[in-house]
Amino acid sequence: MAAKTKKITKDDILSFFMDDVLEHEAFPKSVYKFCKAHGITEADFYIHFPSAQAMKNGVWTAFYDQAVALMEKNKEYASFTNKDKMLTFFFTFFEMLTLNRSYVLFALQEEDNMLKNAEQLKGLRKQIKGFAKKLIYKGNAKKDLAITKHNPSIFSEGAWLQFLFLLRFWMRDESPGFEKTDVAIEKSVNTIFDVFDNTPLENLLDFGKFLYKETFA
Repeated sequence: MAAKTKKITKDDILSFFMDDVLEHEAFPKSVYKFCKAHGITEADFYIHFPSAQAMKNGVWTAFYDQAVALMEKNKEYASFTNKDKMLTFFFTFFEMLTLNRSYVLFALQEEDNMLKNAEQLKGLRKQIKGFAKKLIYKGNAKKDLAITKHNPSIFSEGAWLQFLFLLRFWMRDESPGFEKTDVAIEKSVNTIFDVFDNTPLENLLDFGKFLYKETFA
């Protein structure tokens, strides 16, 4: 019978998990061995995660939760426009990824398989789409005509695809302070909002030139 240990938090487990992944350059395959290595009872582990895979997924949702918590500490955030809220989210989220870049790059490059990466990102996908839908619902509530209202499902899927593009861009970004990623965030958010506001041409061309330069230059 395992010795009784102190209660452990979800954040504690994720911290152990990320450290283990980077130390051993591999994901834990056994909940038993993982718990034993860190003095955690399996009962305490299963309070927070149903499996080792769930820890991998949980890292991404924890990044999201931390980013949102940081944004909401800003007293002015509630009065931001939808565009500024989306910009703030992406800037904050990618700052969070940068703080954990070694883990993120390993986690995504180790799988090197879109289906497997989709598995670890599925919780984050739900969160980002939910965030985008809330923005659109609030924006639609201020509009009287149905024709001027935006489709939350389409917009939220666009926001997710936008995130995937930015994630791939950030992974390859070798500019100081990842300043090119900041430019990509600003241009892509401006573009997606202009598309929904029916004034896309100028920013679409600007964004297209930026993508072409970064891809082929």
